[in-house]
Amino acid sequence: MPRTASAARRVRSSARRAARNRSVKSRLKTLEKHYRHALAEKRKDDATTALRTVISALDKAAKTGVIHRGTANRKKSRLASKLAVLA
Repeated sequence: MPRTASAARRVRSSARRAARNRSVKSRLKTLEKHYRHALAEKRKDDATTALRTVISALDKAAKTGVIHRGTANRKKSRLASKLAVLA
């Protein structure tokens, strides 16, 4: 239990931030799953569209600090290389 009012506020705000981060990370996983599904079915047009969506979401997550910039860049690189193999 927090002893001071400011500590109580920090607990509440960190809970809000954690919930927001959780929803962003969940969305990232869902978008990546759609992209991998399009790749598995060898639908190049759908995969290209899905890749653009995933890259945009990764950049936004990195910009807001949900994930590290390097992590976003690494994921983008790996996902793009999978599409290059399909092409």
